[in-house]
Amino acid sequence: MTRQSQVPAVAVRSLVRRFGDLEAVRGVSFDVGEGEIFGFLGPNGAGKSTTINMLCTLLRPTSGEATLNGYDVVSQEREVRRSIGLVFQDTTLDEDLTAEQNMRFHGMAYGMDTRLRESRIDMLLEMVDLADRRATRVDRFSGGMKRRLEIARGLLHHPRVLFLDEPTLGLDPQTRRRIWDYLLELRAREGLTVFVTTHYMDEAEHADRIAVIDHGTIVALDSPAALKASVGGDRLTLSTGDNEVAAAEIEATLGHTGGRHHVAVTDAGVAIQVEDGAATLPTLLDSLTVAVQRIEMRQPTLDDVFLSVTGREIRDGETSTRDRLVAAMGRRRSMRGMRRG
Repeated sequence: MTRQSQVPAVAVRSLVRRFGDLEAVRGVSFDVGEGEIFGFLGPNGAGKSTTINMLCTLLRPTSGEATLNGYDVVSQEREVRRSIGLVFQDTTLDEDLTAEQNMRFHGMAYGMDTRLRESRIDMLLEMVDLADRRATRVDRFSGGMKRRLEIARGLLHHPRVLFLDEPTLGLDPQTRRRIWDYLLELRAREGLTVFVTTHYMDEAEHADRIAVIDHGTIVALDSPAALKASVGGDRLTLSTGDNEVAAAEIEATLGHTGGRHHVAVTDAGVAIQVEDGAATLPTLLDSLTVAVQRIEMRQPTLDDVFLSVTGREIRDGETSTRDRLVAAMGRRRSMRGMRRG
């Protein structure tokens, strides 16, 4: 159960960020409730990274307002940074230090009580299966081990809002499940608010709500169930002896029914969107003059939602050069700021 408070954990109002003539974020507004798991999805270059960097105080907004735990991201940078945890897609670990040294330095930067810090280090390293490697230098870790250590580090100081950018990228399915089980437990026990970006749609299903950003604008925001319902209907895919002919015949048949539908030829066959796939399928099969080789029917998924509202498929690809440069510059500023704090 999501725990909501009168003051949102994250409040964004008409947030804008420009880079010269480029308006990367165009007046976005949304709230994230305390204890909510909030998914943030967007195609490459859509403004996702820029928005997150502003919320984490790594970029200053051009205009608009944003608060984290009631703290203004412009005028109260230090308070914002102390109340959030950050897990970036690219590593920010010191590879010359051991796992526990990385954790300990993080706890010292946040001014944690020594006893609490050491207890949290023990528990979190155990949680991510790195307890037996705590004295190993990070430059000897695999990519997956580094990711697990960064997640543990991000949780060390009991943040009220945890930002996760592709939190389980490169991890095996078992570790991915364990990390999400722990995040869900923390949310239930401590009211942890989680703000996550991911291209794994099974992970996005964990979110209470999902915001999709495209061309710097929020184009959809609702629960996963509501977003899937908004796309409507069932998905049928028919592989036939001649998909072009089949598509034309199916379009003609559905056109007589008057119901909402969509027919397209894809690499997988003839893709059909109809309100009731089970009731429609027999009629379609009777109308075809070409042989049907394979039939698939399913309900809408978050991938369908993403494609519907952006016109693109979410990809496991690189962020734009600008976003990666901005993120890297912001991370360096952030680490310097925390060390000074």
